[in-house]
Amino acid sequence: MSSNRLSVLLRYENRKELIRFIKFAMVGSIGAVVDFSVLNLAHKAFGLPLVVSNTLSFSLAVLSNFTWNRLWTFPESRTRPIRSQLPQFALVNVIGLAINNLILVGLHALFSRYIPDPWDYNLAKAIAIVIVLFWNFGANRLWTYRGL
Repeated sequence: MSSNRLSVLLRYENRKELIRFIKFAMVGSIGAVVDFSVLNLAHKAFGLPLVVSNTLSFSLAVLSNFTWNRLWTFPESRTRPIRSQLPQFALVNVIGLAINNLILVGLHALFSRYIPDPWDYNLAKAIAIVIVLFWNFGANRLWTYRGL
């Protein structure tokens, strides 16, 4: 393969991957709306502890994200059995949940000294979502959606 053809191929692959990341982030934005809505409803309206509320909200967002990523971001992944793909996605996201909870709890403890409720835990949650976005994309791209 000539270096010119290789260069074109690499640009195409990089562009394709960037588009996937943008789609992944857009799906994640929908998930973030689900996540924030359920977090605040569970914590404020139902009085559940913050970590319990976060676990519930994160889990529902993961289900939304899996569905939309399978349908839109990685549509070719539908050729693979959901019974193997969903557990892979879930495992990556369980690790993401642990990271998310650690960041949320740690930053909430810090922010609650300076920022009033509910802004304190919502800001901590926003930071956790951004950080976990990169973990989830990288791990899912390398494992769940490998070869696509």
